Amino acid sequence: MKPASALLAALALGSSLGAMAGEAEIRQNLAARIPQFAKIDEIRKAPMPGLYEVRINGFEIFYTDEQGNYLLQGNLIDVKARRNLTEERVEKLSEVAFDKLPVKDAFKIVRGNGKRKLAVFEDPNCGYCKQFERDLAKVDNVTIHLFLYPVLGPDSVTKSRNIWCAKDKAKAWADWMQRGVAPEAAECDTAALTRNREFGQKYNITGTPTLIFSDGTRAPGAIPAAQVEKQLAAIN
Repeated sequence: MKPASALLAALALGSSLGAMAGEAEIRQNLAARIPQFAKIDEIRKAPMPGLYEVRINGFEIFYTDEQGNYLLQGNLIDVKARRNLTEERVEKLSEVAFDKLPVKDAFKIVRGNGKRKLAVFEDPNCGYCKQFERDLAKVDNVTIHLFLYPVLGPDSVTKSRNIWCAKDKAKAWADWMQRGVAPEAAECDTAALTRNREFGQKYNITGTPTLIFSDGTRAPGAIPAAQVEKQLAAIN
């Protein structure tokens, strides 16, 4: 090996060993100093020099120094680029491949030619969801996979069950969300609703509505129909 190549290899090895040593020290010190701290999923260097990212519970991000002497929770902002690096990291971690969505646990709403695809997680008692549904009705040529996501209490579970067990799920949903006509009482296998909540917990779906587009990107909140159209157009 040439001297220059040997030097580069040695530097790379030293950097790798240093990172591993830093991670081990952080794990050891945090475990000793904060015994109640959750199991650490990953430690990696943060974009800011001297700072390490500590990830727990799948999506929770903390920051620490290379010895684990200090622990920070909050957003890391790149002020020059005007980017929230913490938010971007969490979004990346919580991306869902559209073809991996458990669509068997959703019902379909097809409008126009249905060529464009969208998945939405909603609670039937969510006021923002009702506002969103009235606006979403303006979007055409789309197939919507609607995941009932009852997280706002027992009545949400009851309404979700009645909608899921209705003969025409899409109609029962539209009647309630857009026209205020409550779904009739119905009984059936509602294991899908439990799986939806478990899926949401796994992939950090913390509010409703949450939209997932066919490219895996997501949009939390009741975004306007114009924004839905813009994102669908950018994909298709």
